[in-house]
Amino acid sequence: MTSTTVATDDDGRAVIRLAMAQMCSSNTHARNIEIVTGLAVEAHAAGADLLALPEASGMVNKDVASARLSVTDEARDPFLAACRELAAKYGLWIHTGSTPLAGADGARFSNTSHLIDASGAFVARYDKIHLFDVDLPGEISRRESDRYAPGGEAVLAETPWGPFGMSVCYDVRFPHLYRDYAHAGAKILFIPSAFAMSTGEAHWPTLLRARAIENGCYVVAAAQCGHHDDGRDTWGQSMIVDPWGTVVEDMGKRIGLAVADLDLARVENTRRSIPSLLNERDYSFEPGATHRRRQTA
Repeated sequence: MTSTTVATDDDGRAVIRLAMAQMCSSNTHARNIEIVTGLAVEAHAAGADLLALPEASGMVNKDVASARLSVTDEARDPFLAACRELAAKYGLWIHTGSTPLAGADGARFSNTSHLIDASGAFVARYDKIHLFDVDLPGEISRRESDRYAPGGEAVLAETPWGPFGMSVCYDVRFPHLYRDYAHAGAKILFIPSAFAMSTGEAHWPTLLRARAIENGCYVVAAAQCGHHDDGRDTWGQSMIVDPWGTVVEDMGKRIGLAVADLDLARVENTRRSIPSLLNERDYSFEPGATHRRRQTA
C-alpha cells in the first residue's frame, strides 16, 4: 500500500475528498478509457483523493457475442490497465465500480470491482455476489446469471482512511452484506450501479439512504445514466449519503463529476448516537429454520 497522507480539517478530523463519476459508458473499452481519463484529470485538478466509478464503467454491452471479442482476464484487460496508469500518474485512488472480465467457469463473465491505490496497485477486488434475475411488471425477464457467474466472497478493503465495503448494484437489496461490513468497521460502502429505469425511480434513493442509516456509514453510489450504445437505458442519480442519511450529493441526470469532502468522524459520532450495531441481539426463529447470524471472516 502507498503512504497516502490522510487529510484533516481545521479541527483535526480525518477527511477524504471524493470525486464521484456519473457515466454513460460505451460498448467499447477504448471509448470508456477516454472518458475515465478525462474524469481522472478533473478529479486530480479538484484535489480529490479517490475517484469512484459506476458499475460496468469499462464496458456496457448486452450483446454477449460481441462482448466476448473484447472481454478478457484481469491481467490483460485494457480498461483496468488504463485505470492503474491514471492512478499512478495522478496519485489518485480509483474505485473502478466494475467491469466485465472473463469468468473462472469459462462460459460466463464476472462482474468485478477493483480498488486501486495511488501507486496503481490493486488493493482489493470483488465479484458481484447477487445477480439481477428479476421479472419486472410489463418488462421482459432479466437474467444477469445467464451472462455472469456470481461471486461468493464479501470484501472489506483496508485503506489509509479506514475499511471500505465493496459491493455492486443489486447487492444493495441484501442488507445483511452491509451489516457485516459495518460490524467489521467499514466507514464507506461502495454501491456502484447501472440501475434499471423503473426500479431506479421506485427504489434507488430509498435503498441507498436505508443502507447508510441502518449501518451508520457513508454510501458512495456512482451510477450509469442515459441511453447507451447497446440500446439500454439506465437511471442515473449517482448519490453520496452520509451516516445520518443526509444526501450529500445527488447528480440527477448529469453526466460528469461531483466532488465532496467526507468527514469520517461522522461515522463514529453517528454510531455513538444510535448504537444499533451494539444493540443487536441474537434471537431464535422457529417456523421452518433456525436463525443464524452472519459473521464476517
